[in-house]
Amino acid sequence: MSEVAVQVFRKLENEDLRILHVIEAAMSKREFVPKEQIAKYAKLPMDRVDFTLSKLSKLGLIYQMQGAYKGHTLNYAGYDCLAINALVKAGVIEAFGKTLGVGKEADVYDALTPDGKRIAIKFQRLGRISFRQTRRKRGYVKEHVSWLFQSHLAAEKEFQALKLVYQHGVSVPEPISQNRHVIAMGMIEGAELSKYKEIARPEKVLKEILRNIRKAYLKAHVIHSDLSEYNVILKPDGHVLIIDWPQYVMADHPNAEELLLRDVQNILGSFRRRFNVEVSVVAACDYVTGKARSLVV
Repeated sequence: MSEVAVQVFRKLENEDLRILHVIEAAMSKREFVPKEQIAKYAKLPMDRVDFTLSKLSKLGLIYQMQGAYKGHTLNYAGYDCLAINALVKAGVIEAFGKTLGVGKEADVYDALTPDGKRIAIKFQRLGRISFRQTRRKRGYVKEHVSWLFQSHLAAEKEFQALKLVYQHGVSVPEPISQNRHVIAMGMIEGAELSKYKEIARPEKVLKEILRNIRKAYLKAHVIHSDLSEYNVILKPDGHVLIIDWPQYVMADHPNAEELLLRDVQNILGSFRRRFNVEVSVVAACDYVTGKARSLVV
């Protein structure tokens, strides 16, 4: 979890962050970075490097490997700290609050901006275990790309999607900033649709979801392509928020129709199972693609 970085970030000094930066840069060429190389690029004496590496290891921000040489590499917590530092310097984050959600591929935290505004901070968490599956399912992940860079790409891609759809009035968290594998976005309040056994006026909620799919497709030319009851948030006011966009595709994608159909089928299937609301897939698809001007639910 990102909790390690959130807790220890305030303990880091400039020298610690400089070492983390050097390791990050050197990892583009090798996974484990020798301390001699770290000392060279950090421009620090070896005793200071040894002290800092020991501190970073104890704080849980780096891994150490002892073999033909002693090497060091960032783990997610170390990468988290670099991203947090960048967002703090940019005036995006002042303090962290509670965890809003922990999933297979992301951690989301409540946070405050310097002017006291509540926002959400999402840490992408693509893991080594899911490498093969990630490469197979996500076209933007290339062979041999490091696990940290995969998460960076996921955040970059999701942030781009949020910017595209938000400006066209799609109900998504406001995109605020992005650094490495971390996205700062508007506050997320409510719970995933999957956690509700019953809701007030499910027909109205379904129609609002389909209206947002339609806006994304017709105005932003964007398809979520991974939409389900797990990434639709039902807010306290009864309206929806659609989250988790790293797998989005544009409307001119070769598989656009298939992916849009799958999104619609997933949502309709969920409402049929959970809330006994039945809507024709054909009618829903005609609506979201603009073939029909309205939809009766």
